[in-house]
Amino acid sequence: MTDYTHSTEATSWFAARQEEPERNAFDGAFPMYGRAYHQDPARAFEEMRRHGPVVPVVLEGDVPGWLVLGYRELRYVLSNPKLFVRDSRQWNQWDNIPADWPLMAYVGYQPSMLFEVGAAHERRAGAMSDALSQADQFELRTHCERVSEGLVNTFIGSGRADLMAQFANPIPLLVLGSMLGLPDADTRALVGEVATTLNGGPAAMEAYGRVQTIMAGLLELKRKHPGPDLPSRLLAHPARLTDEELTQDLLLTMTAGHDPTATWIGNTLQLMLTDDRFAMTLSGGRRSIGQALNEVLWKEAPGQISIGRWPVIDTQLGGRRIRAGDLLVCGLAAANLDPQVRPDFYGGSVGNHAHMSFGYGAHGCPHPAPELAEVIAHIAVETLLDRLPDVVLAVPPESLEWRMSIQMRSLESLPVEFTPGYPS
Repeated sequence: MTDYTHSTEATSWFAARQEEPERNAFDGAFPMYGRAYHQDPARAFEEMRRHGPVVPVVLEGDVPGWLVLGYRELRYVLSNPKLFVRDSRQWNQWDNIPADWPLMAYVGYQPSMLFEVGAAHERRAGAMSDALSQADQFELRTHCERVSEGLVNTFIGSGRADLMAQFANPIPLLVLGSMLGLPDADTRALVGEVATTLNGGPAAMEAYGRVQTIMAGLLELKRKHPGPDLPSRLLAHPARLTDEELTQDLLLTMTAGHDPTATWIGNTLQLMLTDDRFAMTLSGGRRSIGQALNEVLWKEAPGQISIGRWPVIDTQLGGRRIRAGDLLVCGLAAANLDPQVRPDFYGGSVGNHAHMSFGYGAHGCPHPAPELAEVIAHIAVETLLDRLPDVVLAVPPESLEWRMSIQMRSLESLPVEFTPGYPS
C-alpha cells in the first residue's frame, strides 16, 4: 500500500495512467485505513489532492472506491441524486464483499429514509423535518443544561476527567432520549448499543438489532400514550408512515444525531484547550464558543466521509471515468479542506456555513437537525467552561489519539485537569 510520506509509486502510477487507459483503475489506490491515516487524514487528503479532485482509494479489506475530495465535484454529486443514487444495492462489487465486512453497517441496505430515493425519500424526510421543527428549542436548551450540569457533577470533585467518555459522548443520547420520549432505562441502554453500532465490526449488526427492538417498543408505547415527543408527532403525521418506516427512521435519527454531535462537542473542547487563539475565551475573553464550533466543522468535521453514492450509468467526474455501480466515497471533510473554498480562520470565519459537514442536497441532514445539534453542542461546551473555568489538557496535545473510524473524526479520550469543586 502507498505510504503518504513516500508517494512515488502513486505519482508514477497516475502518470502512467494517462498512457495506459486500459489498466485497472484501482492499481496503486490510496488506502483509507490504518493508524497513520486515522491520526492525520488531512495530510492524506492533501497528498491525494495532488492527483485531482477524484482519486481511487481502497477501504478496509482493500475494497475499491472513488474518493470525491474536490468541493465542486462533491457538490455536483450530491446535487444529482438521480445520476448518483443513495441506494447501495446498485453497487457493482457486492459479489466481492464478505458478510462480515467491518463497514457493512454503513453500506448494507436498510429500509430507512437514508437509502430511499425520489418521492419515497421526500415523503419520509419531509415527515421527519416536520416533526423535528416542532421541537421546543427553549425546552431543549433547558434540558441540555440540566444534562450537562448533571454530568459535570459526577466528576467535578475529582479534579480530573476524560471529557469524551464522561461528558461529550453521553450528552447527545441523553438529550435525544428526552426528545424521543424514551424511558430513562431505555435511554441508558441505548448509549452503549449505539456506540457499538457506530464502531463497526462483528458486534455492530447485533447491537443494531437490539436498537431496532427498543425503537419498535417505543412506537408501541407512544401509540397507546402519545405525548409531546418526536415519535408521537410522526405517528400523527399525514404521511402515514408504516411501523417499519417509523422504526427505521427513528433509529437513523438517533444514531445520526448522537455520534456527530458528541464528536462536535469533543473536537470543539479539544480546539479551545489547545489553540492559543481561544486561551482567553476560557477565562472570559477573546474568541467565542460559536467561532470554535464553526471552525471545527470546517477543519475537523465530525463526519469525515459518507459511504456513499453509486452512479447509475458510466460517467465522467473530476477527469476520471467512473463506471455504473462504482462506489463513490463522499469526502465531506476533504471538500471542506479544498483550498478553493476554505475560509481564513485567523481572519474570522463566523457566518460562513458553506461547509459540507452536514452533507448537502436531498440526503443532507434534514432541517432543522443541524440547528438542534448546534444548540446541544453550544450549551454543552458553555456549561463545561462555566463550571470548570481553569480546565486544562492533562497530556501533551500531540499524545491525543483519534478513533480508528473512517466515518468519525473523534478523539479516543480527552483527559483534563482542573481545580476540584462541588456539585451544584
